[in-house]
Amino acid sequence: MNIIINQVLQSYVDPLTESEYAALERSLLAEGCRDALVLWNDVLIDGHNRYAICRKHNIDFNTIQNSSFESLDDVMLWMIDNHLARRSVSDFQRGVLALRKKEIVAARSPAPAPADASDGEAAPKPAMSTREDVARAARLSSNQISQIEKIQKAATPELVEAVRSGTISINAAATVASLPQEEQVAAVAGGKKLLRQAAKEIREQRAATRPPREPKTPHVSQDTAETGNEPWAEAAAQAPGEVERLRGELAVLKQRNVQLQAENRELNQRIAALIDGS
Repeated sequence: MNIIINQVLQSYVDPLTESEYAALERSLLAEGCRDALVLWNDVLIDGHNRYAICRKHNIDFNTIQNSSFESLDDVMLWMIDNHLARRSVSDFQRGVLALRKKEIVAARSPAPAPADASDGEAAPKPAMSTREDVARAARLSSNQISQIEKIQKAATPELVEAVRSGTISINAAATVASLPQEEQVAAVAGGKKLLRQAAKEIREQRAATRPPREPKTPHVSQDTAETGNEPWAEAAAQAPGEVERLRGELAVLKQRNVQLQAENRELNQRIAALIDGS
């Protein structure tokens, strides 16, 4: 039997950990391959780990055909939905799969028709067209989907592997992904503790440079402002001075941020030196 492994389809299968692989291997050696592998023509679409172990130990297995697909996109969507329904799939992997589903659905969907000006109704949005749609499919929050998108765009392979394996959370990984690539690699090499520390320092720097919110000046009517009978009139008069004070505080915070960044670079250099010397 000529079974074809499609690398794109195989990438949809989250690799097993060492302990998971060992447990599956023991089960197959003791009980055989009880569940049939699923094929689309000659392409394997379900049972990649079982197939690899069966070939390794010459264990017999059965196959079944799923002939309901018309294209490779249909197979991809079927595989994605299968994995999204499994509780063992991590939050990060569910987010990645849901984003892939969005891409496939978008490529297959025709361009939406323009709204009919005569009835004033907007054209319906295509499926999986919003971040909220993706979040519902992945059973995650919209903010988590946004963070996973940041990781996909900016994270190094080392950082992606760290979040995939659970060494670092999605939230922290999205934060660390804002660092230059060499600093990401150094943080991952330092282990879980250093990754958490790096994420914490970045958040603190962002908080320090975030401009303070200017206090809202209550609306003062012309009559009240002229008579000065209300305390809001005095607050309105003092607003320019308050803005200047806040600007001064912002300048101090920006200077402090420059110092923190310099300290951060020095720490990363020391960490890299320790790693090289270990």
